[in-house]
Amino acid sequence: MTPTLTALLCLGRPPKPALWAEPASEIIWGRPVTIWCQGTLEAQEYRLHKEGSTDPWDRQKPLEPKNKARFSILYMTERHAGRYRCYYHSPEDWSERSDPLELVVTGLYNKPTLSALPSPVVASGGNVTLRCGSQGEYQHFVLIEEGEHRLSRILDSQQLHSGQFQALFPVGPVTTSHRWTFRCYGYYRNTPQVWSHPSDPLEILASGMSRKPSLLTLQGPLVAPGENLILQCGSDVGYDRFALYKEGERDFLQRPGQQRQAGLSQANFTLSPVRGSHGGQYRCYGAHNLSSEWSAPSDPLDILISRQFHDVVSLSVQPGPTVTSGENVTLLCQSQEQFHTFLLTKDGAAHPPLHLRSKHRAPKYQAEFPMGPVTSAHAGTYRCYSSLSSNPHLLSVPSDPLELVVSGPSGGSSPPPTGPRSTPGESRRPLGERGLPQGSLSLLKDPIPLPTRTGLCPRGSEAGLVRSGGFKAEGGVGAQLGEGGARLIWGAGQPQPSPPCPDPGGLEDHPLNPSESGPQSGE
Repeated sequence: MTPTLTALLCLGRPPKPALWAEPASEIIWGRPVTIWCQGTLEAQEYRLHKEGSTDPWDRQKPLEPKNKARFSILYMTERHAGRYRCYYHSPEDWSERSDPLELVVTGLYNKPTLSALPSPVVASGGNVTLRCGSQGEYQHFVLIEEGEHRLSRILDSQQLHSGQFQALFPVGPVTTSHRWTFRCYGYYRNTPQVWSHPSDPLEILASGMSRKPSLLTLQGPLVAPGENLILQCGSDVGYDRFALYKEGERDFLQRPGQQRQAGLSQANFTLSPVRGSHGGQYRCYGAHNLSSEWSAPSDPLDILISRQFHDVVSLSVQPGPTVTSGENVTLLCQSQEQFHTFLLTKDGAAHPPLHLRSKHRAPKYQAEFPMGPVTSAHAGTYRCYSSLSSNPHLLSVPSDPLELVVSGPSGGSSPPPTGPRSTPGESRRPLGERGLPQGSLSLLKDPIPLPTRTGLCPRGSEAGLVRSGGFKAEGGVGAQLGEGGARLIWGAGQPQPSPPCPDPGGLEDHPLNPSESGPQSGE
């Protein structure tokens, strides 16, 4: 017997027991729960007392080796919810009562929503605010951090002008020492041990300083509803898992990494069929299985969704659709409706759409895209789209195609169309390492000698990686010369060895259901 216990017994009263519940103190309605009371080896009987009751809730003989007793609730209901204490009897006397145990029943009301402000992706050492909200008039919200200790916090709710109720929980500093996963509940003031269904789990991604992966798309940055879209996150660091996050979303997707060669890994995120909710800016992260730290984010990748509204956009060219090499031309996008931005695309081009703010020239809104002096590289099929600043990733139906014919000397391997000249006050795309706009294509004179498959794949592989003999890519856009010209892939990331090509049909992920949580937003 320990000196402390001997001293307590000499004082005439056994020490207070410990009280806990398994599997947890928050139990879903209808599920079983076991309450344990642990005292000393001299205990002869254990009693469980519920606050508000005059008689003991239950009595139990101790289990061998007599230092604890089990109290079972086979079917948890509101009647069992409350505050409990236990105590035991020894030959000397009754013990002190244990510290209280709050036994909570959950699942009685609609679940609240849990989101991270401004984002569930937080740089290591940073802070984040978790918002628990509901249309239900809950007076209190509870935030629980899942894990070994199941830490919980309770805040009073605040009513917003919209009529919704919420509580804001500051969390941080977020570190990479463990995984940060939370749920929240709501409850009413007069029944503090009767809670709602839990919110969906929210994981906070702690982003560290390890090397960023690359984020690519085979289909190009502009897709139409109903098409298939594969976003591929890859790295030569050998990450075991990858996460894809769309800016503004409450959650992110995770996929295991596929390692086809030593040190090279990738994960494919399939968004299919494409909807307007898939439009937005994406980044991806990599991590090792034995670490809770995620990498630095990839460069951003913007996905544009066309045919989201039926604006009548027209596209014309001055001086005309047939010009001589060396001339200057202007492509003119126009609309009767007021839109903030016009976008100009060229079929098969290696650069993202060109953007210009619209200007009002009564009775129309328009944007002028000057090009020149033109070469044969500018020849091709152009289309124009419009968008609103409230959601710039959603585009109108395209204009009718405009075919630009350039006659005269061949332009050879000239760069893509230069687009509009810089205009004060207009936002232009940043330049890459070689002075080209990010996302443009630079073909080197000699192919990079590659002993094995690396870079970007042929279009037929559906993986977005090219076999050996490819060319260096600026801003994450790669190409391979072959029959029919260059094959292109779009992406965000620095030029670096990319993961190997998976076998066609061997993608080990499943299509994203837009109704499930993931990189999507309301249409």
